[in-house]
Amino acid sequence: MSLSFVIKEGFSSIGRAKLPAAITVTISFFALVLLALFSTVSLSFMDVIQEIRSRVELEVFLGESISDPQAMNMTAHLKSFEGVREAVYVTRDEAARTFTHDFGEDIVRILGSNPLPRSIKLKFLPDYASPERLERIVPEIRAITPDVDIRYNQSFLGQVEQNARLFTLVTGGIGILISVATIVLIGYTIRLAMYSRKEKIRTMRLVGATAWFIGAPYIIEGAIQGLLAGALAAGAVYLLFDQLLFTYEPTLYQVVQSSALLVYPATVVLGLCLGIFGSALSVSKYLRAASKR
Repeated sequence: MSLSFVIKEGFSSIGRAKLPAAITVTISFFALVLLALFSTVSLSFMDVIQEIRSRVELEVFLGESISDPQAMNMTAHLKSFEGVREAVYVTRDEAARTFTHDFGEDIVRILGSNPLPRSIKLKFLPDYASPERLERIVPEIRAITPDVDIRYNQSFLGQVEQNARLFTLVTGGIGILISVATIVLIGYTIRLAMYSRKEKIRTMRLVGATAWFIGAPYIIEGAIQGLLAGALAAGAVYLLFDQLLFTYEPTLYQVVQSSALLVYPATVVLGLCLGIFGSALSVSKYLRAASKR
């Protein structure tokens, strides 16, 4: 059996059952649009989380027993730690200038001296800026010298990670439910098509047709339905983001743009895969049941 015959039969099957196919494509279209929107929001949210992680600072305040040369050596040593993106030594004078920039007041003029301590500011690669990894780094820093005070916004970072995990679980669960519903819908449509042609299928089995020969056109039919629904959904999401959102909310568009560029082709591929999987599952189940009769 040639591939061209299988494809031709797949298109013919859709032509013989236009209404069920149209209903399946329409509902799959809306399901894939929802999936694309959830995926875009999820990816954009993770991009925001990565950006927050990249800005996390761990500040090591140095005690008086540590000299400036020791502080410089310590800075170089900390910079060699795995995951550390940047290590900057901040002198008292630099700390005073930062205070003046942030608060608009000269602390030396107010107090008559500079009480601000020296410190080393550490920034991390996003994947290393989680609360668990920072908790492991703190003892390593104290092992170099105990005369330090280490501070970072632990509670805020923990809340960010907790929200990220919760959001991932919720969106992942919704995505799985929508995918399963799409598979079931496409499979149900294919099963209806096979039931409507059960006499023809029975005749083909009697003359020795293989399961592949019988089922391949229906799998092609499901693949076409999934591909069409995926392409239409990708086009709809493109119009939503690159036309409406770009026009009316350009700031928000900048946030989701990079994620949307990944979602467009992924939606088409996902539609195709769901169509193939749903139809193959339905064909396999039908043929197994038919063989027992």
